[in-house]
Amino acid sequence: MSDNSNLRILGDTPKAVSRRRFIQGVIGGGAAVCSAGYLFRGLTVHGVGGTGERLISLNVNGQVRRADVMKQETLAWTLRYKLGLTGTKLGCDRAECGACTVLIDDVPHYSCSVLTHTVRARKVMTIEGLANEDGSLHPVQQGIIDEQGFQCAFCMSGFIMATVGFLKTNPNPTRSELAHGISGNLCRCQDYDKILTALMRGAENMRSNHV
Repeated sequence: MSDNSNLRILGDTPKAVSRRRFIQGVIGGGAAVCSAGYLFRGLTVHGVGGTGERLISLNVNGQVRRADVMKQETLAWTLRYKLGLTGTKLGCDRAECGACTVLIDDVPHYSCSVLTHTVRARKVMTIEGLANEDGSLHPVQQGIIDEQGFQCAFCMSGFIMATVGFLKTNPNPTRSELAHGISGNLCRCQDYDKILTALMRGAENMRSNHV
């Protein structure tokens, strides 16, 4: 029996298995595998719906918040998915990009590399906690608006938190000093000159407001 006969018995023809359909099948299968891998990563590493969680209290943005936290759970995960503070972005998730930067006792930290249970006795501040009680923005936030310093703004909250922390130690930096101070933060749009101009404007706002 010929190969064509075998294909007809199987209910297909040589032309039916096109290159397009083959590629679609490969892509679909790969996406399913990747999605499953990410899902199980979340279940095992971050403890979503898992066992072994412990109810702890955290001081976040001046308020005591309680959350069920796994022993190996990162602060970034807790802030975003347990406390709903989504201004803290998860970028690289390996302490390289700085998108998840928050202040812990006024010092900038990559929250993706800090275990939540280690900050129970400390003060955590996220981008949501910067604005004043009357709704007015923090001077650094206002500087971003004044200069329109970001494009996609995914990395913006991390840059702002890093700048606020740096200005606590050096309130009157030169442009070069500020650039060095926030060098641990990366921008996918790479418009660093414009970002730095906006952050310098924020530093000027802080000095004029005596914050």
